[in-house]
Amino acid sequence: MKWQTSGGGTSAGAALAFVAGFVDAAAFIALTGLFTAHVTGNFVLIGAELVASSSGVLAKVLALPVFMVAVAATRLLALLLERRGADPLPWLLAAEAALLAGFGLCGTLALPLDAPDGASALIVGMLAVAAMGVQNAIGRLSLGHLAPTTVMTVSVSQAVIDATDLVLKPSGSAAPARARLLRVLPAILTFAAGALCGAFGIAHLAFGCITLPILVLIGLIAFVAMAPAEANAAA
Repeated sequence: MKWQTSGGGTSAGAALAFVAGFVDAAAFIALTGLFTAHVTGNFVLIGAELVASSSGVLAKVLALPVFMVAVAATRLLALLLERRGADPLPWLLAAEAALLAGFGLCGTLALPLDAPDGASALIVGMLAVAAMGVQNAIGRLSLGHLAPTTVMTVSVSQAVIDATDLVLKPSGSAAPARARLLRVLPAILTFAAGALCGAFGIAHLAFGCITLPILVLIGLIAFVAMAPAEANAAA
């Protein structure tokens, strides 16, 4: 689609980065340090918690297989939609929004979540992990030309390298570095903003704060749905 390679695609990536930062921070605080968007970070926490003999290990162990199942299911759904001639992206965004709605609703009903490895906490946490699994798959399947929206380590490294090159100009041309920086910077900034909003949101509004990332996804669905009509009208 034309919007995917223009400013619309960058805006969609930035919006998804906000969602990932928000959910990751909110879940980390509400669910005893569970990473939902950056599931490999749970490996470090598993080791730390085993040494410290604390709780919450089971949720972190389950996060990776649940994440993998969500990615595989997203791929299967995308293939099914493509075979039927449908654009997978709005449907995948809707699936993510539905999982986040389940995360928020189940979290609200399960309060207080006193046992990190209790059944309620596990259900709530795995719904968030599954939602982020869907988003990771979306980034690879439908928005692969954009910067990652869920893990910022590589993007921050690239941004620093490109910013350094813009100052030093080692290759004589700043255009490639500038283009890469403009590609990754919006996602970095919105992920950070989302993390802050998620942290304050879960602290003051509990799981009701998940309404905000759901609304962002609904807005993206509407944006994606309108894009083909606008492209056809322009043609």
